[in-house]
Amino acid sequence: MKPLESEIVEPRRQRLNPDERRQQIFLCAQKLFNARPYEEVSVTDIAAAAGVARGLINHYFSNKRGLYLEVIKVSSTVSEVAVTLLPEGSIHERINLAVVWFLDSLEQSGATWLALGSSGMGRDPDLERILIEAENDSIELLIEACGLGGRTQDQEQIKAMFRVYTQLARSGAREWLLRKSLTRPQVHALLASTLRAIVKEAIPAI
Repeated sequence: MKPLESEIVEPRRQRLNPDERRQQIFLCAQKLFNARPYEEVSVTDIAAAAGVARGLINHYFSNKRGLYLEVIKVSSTVSEVAVTLLPEGSIHERINLAVVWFLDSLEQSGATWLALGSSGMGRDPDLERILIEAENDSIELLIEACGLGGRTQDQEQIKAMFRVYTQLARSGAREWLLRKSLTRPQVHALLASTLRAIVKEAIPAI
């Protein structure tokens, strides 16, 4: 028997505190920006995906651009928690696990980071500042993960080598996720072996 219209109970929206609601909006936007170019995602799309009013997007992130910049900042930076959680062990084991974490994070939310060249935002100074800061922070954490955080000599040369490595990591990820020309195991082998070579051969040769 079909229920009367008055008997139909609409599902209640989940009540979230402000931090949880902000995170919910962020995660929905991250998925949309991963799936489509920046210019093809509207505030209405984000609000609909998050199940919120458009005004909440502006309340938490000012506008679509502000939300996109926040997504880029998170997607471009190596997690400090991930480095902290690396187990004690040989440098081979730590490098292997660090690369696993990097590829896992790219698989979940790296498409935005990889597609920055076609973001439709041009040479946005705030975007460029975020990318520079994210690269610098990520390099510091990567150096720490490789057991080189306490080394004070030749820091500029070491950072320069890791900057080169981050470009290789980005290129390898593009070949895997965007061009489909390499498999994940192939990219893993490339990045792990190169990082071991930097730590064991290139840096000692400075």
